[in-house]
Amino acid sequence: MVVKTAPKPLRWQRSNYSLLGRQLDIFSSAAQFMLYLWWDDKVARNAPHHRYRRAEWLVGTLLDLGPTFIKIGQALSTRADILPKEYVKALTTLQDQVPEFSSIEAIAVIESELGNSIYSLFRDFDEFPIAAASLGQVHKARLHTGEDVVIKVQRPGLEKLFQLDFQALQDLVKICNRFFPWTRKYELQEIYQEFVNFLSQEIDYVQEGKNADRFRDNFKDYSNIIVPKIYWRYTSRKILAMEYLPGIKINDRQTLESCGIDVKQVNVLGICCYLKQLLEDGFFQADPHPGNMAVNQEGSIIFYDFGMMAEMKSLAKDQMIRTFFAVLRKDTEAVLASLIEMGLVVPVPDMKPVRRMITFLLENFTEKPLEIKALRELRSELYAMFQQQPFRLPAQMTFILKSLTTLDGIARTLDPQYNPVACAKPFIRRVTMARGKTSLLSGLTQQAREFVQYRLQQPRQGEIIRRMEQRIERGELEFRVRSLESERLLKRMNLGIKSLIYACVSGFFLLTGAVLLIGTYPGGAIAFFTLSGFTFLIFLRSLLNLSVQEKFDNLSE
Repeated sequence: MVVKTAPKPLRWQRSNYSLLGRQLDIFSSAAQFMLYLWWDDKVARNAPHHRYRRAEWLVGTLLDLGPTFIKIGQALSTRADILPKEYVKALTTLQDQVPEFSSIEAIAVIESELGNSIYSLFRDFDEFPIAAASLGQVHKARLHTGEDVVIKVQRPGLEKLFQLDFQALQDLVKICNRFFPWTRKYELQEIYQEFVNFLSQEIDYVQEGKNADRFRDNFKDYSNIIVPKIYWRYTSRKILAMEYLPGIKINDRQTLESCGIDVKQVNVLGICCYLKQLLEDGFFQADPHPGNMAVNQEGSIIFYDFGMMAEMKSLAKDQMIRTFFAVLRKDTEAVLASLIEMGLVVPVPDMKPVRRMITFLLENFTEKPLEIKALRELRSELYAMFQQQPFRLPAQMTFILKSLTTLDGIARTLDPQYNPVACAKPFIRRVTMARGKTSLLSGLTQQAREFVQYRLQQPRQGEIIRRMEQRIERGELEFRVRSLESERLLKRMNLGIKSLIYACVSGFFLLTGAVLLIGTYPGGAIAFFTLSGFTFLIFLRSLLNLSVQEKFDNLSE
């Protein structure tokens, strides 16, 4: 007789999981992954089959570590432009192949939360989940009124696990702020707090239902944006009942095209929808991965998940509006000023590398997809820019950029040659014709009209060249020649000389202490040995800086 054994529980599913055990699991997994990457680079030479095997190991490790790390993997799975295809393919399985928990546990949670038996609540209940996510799973059911619904059930023990993760991350932030002062300018504490707030909201299904109602109200005049109805009678903090609205996964290009759906139009609809969320509503879905969005047979987009929503203040929305239209105008100075105002760029004495980088991105990204290889054209400017470290990331902006990069990854999957500005034109056209009743909509309309006027009055190429020649003749343009290679070499030589000086001083103190010890002056010998040890530590730190500088120079080259 063959007995089917139960699958081995994952690490994060342990009932007696301690904080120390959680920290050991996280840090040991990270160290193991870094060792594997080193091995693949130095020994395996990054062969495709090695990368695929490593990607599969990474997926298994993320699943083993639990919901927090699964969500990180889900975000990375849409970034085909920055990750090897083997990793993208493997991480995609995290979107809808997260391990499910037993239907017995799911039914127990439902009956406990709603205070009644499962068949008193529903006419039919499918014990097999139709989808499993990092925070819960979804079962199809039918109400006694005949309406088909989906029941979202939270994973048992999730809140306790989150508390362990929050504590581990809090300790990590404190260590960084205390022992690595250079990390303070990235406002890790604020980012951590924002992250905690988001995840705390996401495991509160009552809040998610309220978010869905608010989102639906924002798009009540848009028939091609669909939000499922929430059934509040069957909703609690750990249970969410929503209208059953099946659709095609939004990044399934092959199925969409086979159904006659225009994927380019889907891109336009998705981009315009998010522009409205960011620039008009100030209330947006912060986790738009493919598992949370679908397309119906008519080409409308269905939004499913409203747990991770973010809200921007009026000032932040105004900044986003001005930045958006400055990007469309390719106005480098206006974009730079907005980035500084929003805290994304820290002003430094020499802003030329940052200015050149913004100009390059505006010229190469707004009218066509950005090719990462094209960044090699500005590798010297990239080196100078990152060497000064002028960037930082405010807490709220972290989730805005996460949403935009995830959406960008989906758009590239549907249409590798998609044009962001072309996709945004319907949104620009609509707000240009709008008559704003509120100050925010009025400002948005004014910016749109100024952009249209700018495009109509934009000088031709010959006029631009003529103006450039006049500025050169008047001496208004300044040309500067830099030899970054020489600067790098001089900096390494300076670090090398410092290391040599520290080594000599440490050796001198060591020999002096030895002489005093031989001459029976133990007190003086101990003092000089102490000084020798202190200067030796400075010497080691200088060597580390020199090694990091050399690796950074090699990377930039």
